[in-house]
Amino acid sequence: MSQPVADLHVHTPVSDGTLTLDELPDAARAAGVGVVAVTDHDRVHPDIEAPVVDRDGVELIRGIELRVEPADDAVGRVDLLGYALDPTDELLDELERVQRDRVERGGKIIERVETHLDVDLDLEPREGIGRPHVARAVEASEAPYDAEAAFRQLIGSDGPCFVPRDVTGFEEGAALLADSCAVVSLAHPFRYPDPEAALALAESPHLDAVERFYPYGREVDTDLVDRVAAEGDLLRTGGSDAHGKTLGKAGPDREAFDAFAARLSETEA
Repeated sequence: MSQPVADLHVHTPVSDGTLTLDELPDAARAAGVGVVAVTDHDRVHPDIEAPVVDRDGVELIRGIELRVEPADDAVGRVDLLGYALDPTDELLDELERVQRDRVERGGKIIERVETHLDVDLDLEPREGIGRPHVARAVEASEAPYDAEAAFRQLIGSDGPCFVPRDVTGFEEGAALLADSCAVVSLAHPFRYPDPEAALALAESPHLDAVERFYPYGREVDTDLVDRVAAEGDLLRTGGSDAHGKTLGKAGPDREAFDAFAARLSETEA
């Protein structure tokens, strides 16, 4: 695998990551990447002032990762990545609705876990809250679970403390992102139960790209993604999906990034 030149999938404490904007430039330099996209879950980072900015010598792309639900239940929920985000009022309204649902859902999960384990998690629901926050709170509590076990055994989709989210429909979400972003990409296709069905969503006229470079930790059919991208004239994005402080575990090579950067430049022009 060639050295990534960018990391286009990074989370911060605005959602469920731990890398702050102040820490980001040094983390990018340590990883050997000069471009980073901040793609927090269902939120626009409030301290990134424009679609593309310079942050201490690192090019920072304002982005988002939005969970959406296709009409076909067999596909399941998927994630879309939006890049060079200049949000419309309509997108901001939908994100506000999503955050209200996140806060309500977070409170229910916290209550269920505390009752189930008879512990105090010392965690309050807030905008951006997700299950990783709850899992880390369980690990920090007196409960006999680390974060991974808490996620798997308590708050995973089959767990006794799971509460589903009310997410945006695929067509609505893709259209909202297309109106607000220079590039919209399908995220990590091999994390879904049926990757081919998920990749078929990239045929939507609202999508420009598919995430090709990703640290799955196992062998996946990247040739399939390359074929889908070639047949659909789609860009190939990628990133580490960093929730910690290490960047550059995956990302586009020079050829893929140059095509991506050219699209951003076209939009800015």
